[in-house]
Amino acid sequence: MVKINLRNYYSFYQYDCVIEIPNEIAKALQELDKMEAAYQRRLYRYKAHYSLDRDDGIEHDILFVSLSPSEIYERKVTNEQLYAAIASLPDKQAKRIYAHYFLGMSKAAIGKTEGVNKSQVTRSIKMALRNIERLLKNMP
Repeated sequence: MVKINLRNYYSFYQYDCVIEIPNEIAKALQELDKMEAAYQRRLYRYKAHYSLDRDDGIEHDILFVSLSPSEIYERKVTNEQLYAAIASLPDKQAKRIYAHYFLGMSKAAIGKTEGVNKSQVTRSIKMALRNIERLLKNMP
């Protein structure tokens, strides 16, 4: 029997916790430590460090899911319908929807730009969203 400290193997242990384990398990743990050290040496030696903050597109390639042609067509049709619905809105509502959702402006900033109260902009955007919903439901 061999004594080991679980704190060396588990990071959530805050204090030493020594236990006895069979020789076979101790040997397996030693092999695991050797394999991990060899892996870390290979990473260092071959400069195989990848950071997702590097902005070289690696995270995009990993997360990017390619779409089927039917999904691409469906998105295109949906976007066309959305833009058609926005274009059919009254001018003020369309401008406010565009400024808030596409340009990312706050409702207070839109109100300040237009010289109106924030509550008027909020009501206008709510009405525009209801109109868009109604128009999209009626489209084939």
